[in-house]
Amino acid sequence: MAGLNVDTPRPNEIKLHQQSRLMEISFVDGKIFKFSFEFLRVYSPSAEARGHGPGQEILQTGKQDVNINHIDPVGSYAIQLNFSDGHNTGLYSWDLLYGYGMQQDNMWQHYLRRMDEAGASRKPVTELLTHK
Repeated sequence: MAGLNVDTPRPNEIKLHQQSRLMEISFVDGKIFKFSFEFLRVYSPSAEARGHGPGQEILQTGKQDVNINHIDPVGSYAIQLNFSDGHNTGLYSWDLLYGYGMQQDNMWQHYLRRMDEAGASRKPVTELLTHK
């Protein structure tokens, strides 16, 4: 991974809100971003979600109820999120999280459009089966 952008503010606090399924991250420049666990899971920076190059992104479905079980620090530049569906291979750098925060609304709308176009559901497969 390339070095951190020296202009990217560093976080000074990260909180998990389990009940609302939100991760709140405060940066030293005063910006505060709240990400749903689902957003962080479907936009995981891992090869599983991103593929191995542009245009190879894999649509992540059924992640509406995913939780973050715990966060592991990775050096002084990133965190690793451990999700309830077993996913834990994406490294969320400060640059990535700050960028996500600045683009979150557009990214979420893009995700919802892709889900709609694919006829896919945000609900987990087990929940879909029990409601038929």
